[in-house]
Formats: sequence, structure tokens, C-alpha cells
Amino acid sequence: MATATEILRKEHDAILKMLEVTSEVAKRLAGGQKVAPQTLADIVDFLRTFADRCHHSKEEDLLFPRLEAKGLPRQSGPVGVMLHEHAQGRALVQQLAQATDDYRQGKPEAVSQWVAAARSYVALLRQHIDKENNILFRLAEELLTAEEQQQLATEFEHVETEKLGVGTHERLHEMMAHLVAEFLPK
Repeated sequence: MATATEILRKEHDAILKMLEVTSEVAKRLAGGQKVAPQTLADIVDFLRTFADRCHHSKEEDLLFPRLEAKGLPRQSGPVGVMLHEHAQGRALVQQLAQATDDYRQGKPEAVSQWVAAARSYVALLRQHIDKENNILFRLAEELLTAEEQQQLATEFEHVETEKLGVGTHERLHEMMAHLVAEFLPK
């Protein structure tokens, strides 16, 4: 079984792939191309459900408290920075959701608002993921025992079924595969 930090890094890979899709969609919109409103809604759904409700919940509800118990403060240092950036990401996804609704309604400012929020979110999350992978998770790997890593990994499985519901993880990965095929052709 993969360790907790390995699971989180693998989820980061999926999020990074969706950030590529988001960047490409923003580029097309900024260039005056039309994009199906459902595409924008699917991106928001993935970011809200997979990146936030699934991935960030695992960190905030399970990993971070374990790291706090090992002496890392919640309100400062790496954990505090990650929590602040999670909140910034949520605010940007809310802007994306509003711009998506406005786009569906044909409001002219929707495109520029979606593009700006998307670019800000992509930039934030890319550097956030880099910090987690290379600083926070390395600290976790030093502080947590192998047993604690495995216990967290088991608890992560419960997050997916309890917070997301059975089949949601698979649905989101299928949606991601479809969007990657459409917007990031090889």
C-alpha cells in the first residue's frame, strides 16, 4: 500500500494535469475562441470536488493535525502557509464558478473574469504543490513513522467514500481524462 505522502503526491499529479487543461482553456478564451460552458463547469467541479473536498480535506483534517502533534504549528510555518493558500484557492475557485455562471448567461465580462481567475489559480496551485511536495511532505516523511503513514493512508480512503460518495473519484478521473484528451492532445 502506498504511504500517505505518496497518495497526496499522486493526487498532485492529477491536479497538475487539470491545471494544464485550465491554462489551455484560459488561453483559448483569451484568444477569442468559444468554449462549451459545460467545460468550464467541469473544471470548476474537478477543482472543488477533487482538489478541495478530497485532496485538501485529507491534508487539513488528517495530515496537518498529525504534523501539529509532532510539533509543527498550525498557524505559522509550512502548515500555516498551506492553510492560507488553500483559502486563497477556494476564493479563486468561487470566482471561477461565478464567471462560469456569467459565461452561461452570455455576460460580456465573464470571459475576462474567468481567464483572470484561472490564471491566478493555476499560478497559486503550481507553486503550492511544489512547496507541499518538496517541503511539507518531506517534513512529514521525517516526522511520521511508517505505521502513522499507513494509518493515514487508510483514513484517506474513508475521506473519498464519506466526503465524496462512492464512484465520485472515478467520475472525476474520467472527466479529467476526457478534458485532457480534448484540450491537451499529444
